Amino acid sequence: MQYQQLGHTGTFVSRLCLGTMTFGGSGGLYGVLGGIDQKGADTLVGQALDAGINFVDTANVYAVGESEIITGKALGAKRKDVILATKVHGRMGKGANQVGISRTAINQQVEDSLKRLGTDYIDLYQFHGFDSVTPMEESLRAMDDLVRSGKVRYIGTSNWAAWQIMKGLGVSAKEGFEKFATLQAYYSLVGRDLEHEIVPLLEDQNVGLMTWSPLAGGVLSGKFSRNSRANEGRRTQFNFPPVDVDLAYDVIDVLQGIAQKHGVTVAQVALGWQLHKSYVTTVIIGVKNEAQLKDNLGAVDVKLTPEDLAAIDAVSQPTPHYPNWMNGQNTERFPGTTRDWSVVIKPTF
Repeated sequence: MQYQQLGHTGTFVSRLCLGTMTFGGSGGLYGVLGGIDQKGADTLVGQALDAGINFVDTANVYAVGESEIITGKALGAKRKDVILATKVHGRMGKGANQVGISRTAINQQVEDSLKRLGTDYIDLYQFHGFDSVTPMEESLRAMDDLVRSGKVRYIGTSNWAAWQIMKGLGVSAKEGFEKFATLQAYYSLVGRDLEHEIVPLLEDQNVGLMTWSPLAGGVLSGKFSRNSRANEGRRTQFNFPPVDVDLAYDVIDVLQGIAQKHGVTVAQVALGWQLHKSYVTTVIIGVKNEAQLKDNLGAVDVKLTPEDLAAIDAVSQPTPHYPNWMNGQNTERFPGTTRDWSVVIKPTF
């Protein structure tokens, strides 16, 4: 296993993080996503830790708290050896204040999460979404208080836009609050939107990136191809995250060729591509069984050549957004964008 600093902190985490959204939930959405019981979770967590994973991510809303309970029990005495992350934001009851990131919600939900996880501290506590009602100063003050109390060690956010992240960092700098150590965001070869604005911000501000759904909900798992489509798995029942199907098939064609060349799986190449990105701190893997876990763990040993990376980048390249194409920003990520103005503004009529 490989390890990397968690953003600007002095803590190191494994390049693969075990996600636990598949834990719990016998019916409904979470049953589709995983529905793994305590026995199954015990096995997966044990094997992940044995393989060197020291980072586990969950959330209060996963299976409406059941995932946190299962995760805490699965860690048991090994809790002290793990960097444990959870989140707050989603609705956890019918009450008016059982949702969002107000001081009231944060203080209540952190206590509930600590109890479910069977621990007296959370290593990384994250906003799970943006709250347009609560002043950012209130949310960040509440998180800062938790850090000062010892109940939380680091804070992060998830699914925020670039301006929201930057505003949060600015508020923390101005008020002397704890700063975001991480952002957790969707990132895959068929969903590279965060490269437009968010990645440059993270690199500039030294904020770590935790990527979720790196296989795009199973699209890049190897089960799907241009000539065949899986008739099982969560993607067939829960079509999320949204994917451009034509792009996905083009990407899969390239991944299949590279996987065959290296004697690895399509999923390992897709995960390996992210692990080759310097701005990616850790890739969150959510698995349903031991076979998937073993396959995903193999991604850390995949060594992609510059030619492999160039081919993958080319087929999955997102279209530059304004003002990047005008200012020639991020040229390393958008090969077609340069400071040659004749290229940028070449007439098309």
